[in-house]
Amino acid sequence: MRRLLLALPFALLPLAFTAYAHSDHDHDHEHDHAHGTLGAHEHGVAHLNAVLDGNTLELELESPAMNLVGFEHAAQSDADKAKVAAVRAQLEQPLKLFGLTAAANCRDSDQELQSPLFGDAPVKDDDGDGDEHEHGHSDIHAHYRFECAKPDALRSLDLAPLFKTYPSTQKIQVQLIGPSGQKGVEATPANATINF
Repeated sequence: MRRLLLALPFALLPLAFTAYAHSDHDHDHEHDHAHGTLGAHEHGVAHLNAVLDGNTLELELESPAMNLVGFEHAAQSDADKAKVAAVRAQLEQPLKLFGLTAAANCRDSDQELQSPLFGDAPVKDDDGDGDEHEHGHSDIHAHYRFECAKPDALRSLDLAPLFKTYPSTQKIQVQLIGPSGQKGVEATPANATINF
């Protein structure tokens, strides 16, 4: 299954190029990140790969930390550290963030969270001029594996809880492989349900 999820960005590469060509990239810069297969760093935009294969559903979310935490710098103050801890705790409960059909009886079987803000890699701090934005961005990467007792009942993925929890996220670029094939769609708070 891991190989299938790793192959997803290559299978959907034509869709990604098409989506990028038509996107309204309002940031004046782009960055190539370690997990760059999901897309460029753009505030307000997250990327989600979803693969439903047999009884296994895998979700891979990549988001600028700004969308989830509200900042991208290394947490120095107690308030910033508390915010990072709270977001990590929320991300550790994916069944509260991703609406899965109850009849499918999906259980979170594995997860991995990565971000410089979680201490996974050094965060580039500002050099005193107050412009850390110039030096780097922090993303949050979450990978989840669910085992579903009745995958045929899993007809859609509801992203409304994710949008509600993180209101700075304005859209999610979704690349999906499921029983009906592969597709790329854009989810927004007003259109948050993705059909498999």
